[in-house]
Amino acid sequence: QVQLVESGGGLVQAGGSLRLSCAASGRTFSRNAMGWFRQAPGKEREFVAGISWTGGFTYYADSVKGRFTISRTNTKNMYLQMNSLKPDDTGVYYCAARDDSRPSLVGGQYDYWGQGTQVTVSS
Repeated sequence: QVQLVESGGGLVQAGGSLRLSCAASGRTFSRNAMGWFRQAPGKEREFVAGISWTGGFTYYADSVKGRFTISRTNTKNMYLQMNSLKPDDTGVYYCAARDDSRPSLVGGQYDYWGQGTQVTVSS
């Protein structure tokens, strides 16, 4: 079993920055792509960013391109640097991983999920 734990959420003013972290533990975790998703109140969960197991390929939702950066330092630690935050970025952010080396934009294709961390951006 794989466990994912997010951290780094919080309250920030519009225009500010936050850095989310995700740490994986459990069974052997190596060639796993990872991603970030978010869910705002009353809305469906949506893809934010994804990264291949090597970190060489990254994908972003159009709404965060140029403002967010996904990265991973090794196979078990992933980050999301969020700059120029907007109130629309408010939501619970989830870390996810899949038993495939390539990330997916579809949440249903991920096998493991964290418990989520709250990000609130005030105007």
